[in-house]
Amino acid sequence: MRRLVEEELPFHKLLGIKAEELREGYARLRIPFRPELVGDARRPALHGGVISTLADVCGGFAIWSCCRPDDRIATIDIGVDYLRPAGPVDLLAEATVRLLGNRVGNAHVSLWSQGNREKPVAEARAVYNIHRGK
Repeated sequence: MRRLVEEELPFHKLLGIKAEELREGYARLRIPFRPELVGDARRPALHGGVISTLADVCGGFAIWSCCRPDDRIATIDIGVDYLRPAGPVDLLAEATVRLLGNRVGNAHVSLWSQGNREKPVAEARAVYNIHRGK
């Protein structure tokens, strides 16, 4: 699963997403800071799309960690609350599975800037479709 997160999905590779920890019902991922990820250079602050992408990927892998390798996950809905700007440092996300059914999973995601975990930059709730493999 770590190789999939970091190397096999082209968009993840472009963003440089790293898997810090993956276990059943839990994922912690990181996007290393690069100046190209800044959305507002006056602050500077990471682009909101980077934040929402990491929330979605992290929540999806938390759900998938409870599934079989041949199952497929697709986002049904995600809501992101942006709480404060994400500074020019690595962005981290932690997701936990809140509900896992046969066809749908729900995850909660918290995101923070490196070195400042006690002040989340965003929180997300995401729902994923689980398409069971054969």
